[in-house]
Amino acid sequence: MYLWFGSLKFFPGLSPADQLAKDTISLLTFGLIPGHISILLLATWEVAIGLMLIFNYRIRTAISLAFIHLVFTFTPLILLPALSYRSNVLELTLAGQYIIKNLAILSALLFIYPDQQKRAQTRPFQSNTQVNLKSREVEAA
Repeated sequence: MYLWFGSLKFFPGLSPADQLAKDTISLLTFGLIPGHISILLLATWEVAIGLMLIFNYRIRTAISLAFIHLVFTFTPLILLPALSYRSNVLELTLAGQYIIKNLAILSALLFIYPDQQKRAQTRPFQSNTQVNLKSREVEAA
């Protein structure tokens, strides 16, 4: 999901969250980052997280970056309520639903995060790549 949604943001107007993301980043940065730059930074961030998760590269870092990203994705629910809700908190707009779907991503990250902590405690000086290569060597032997 990160790779797909992030990739869409590289192409102006292709992402359904394009304007929402620009408005949110503008609000959070007090307008210091122009919209066309902020959307590219966000796209890069999301694609990087997606690639790290797909290729099992520095998973704990990817999860941490994703947690930070998710905190900011929920801010429109508070800072831009007119874009997130219709008449009450239970009646979400399409943008609000788009934001709430991030709860599924958060759930998945919370599911794999403890496993990554256990791996780090048992092998503190090995990267995930080294662990995977060693386990493959043992299986091949």
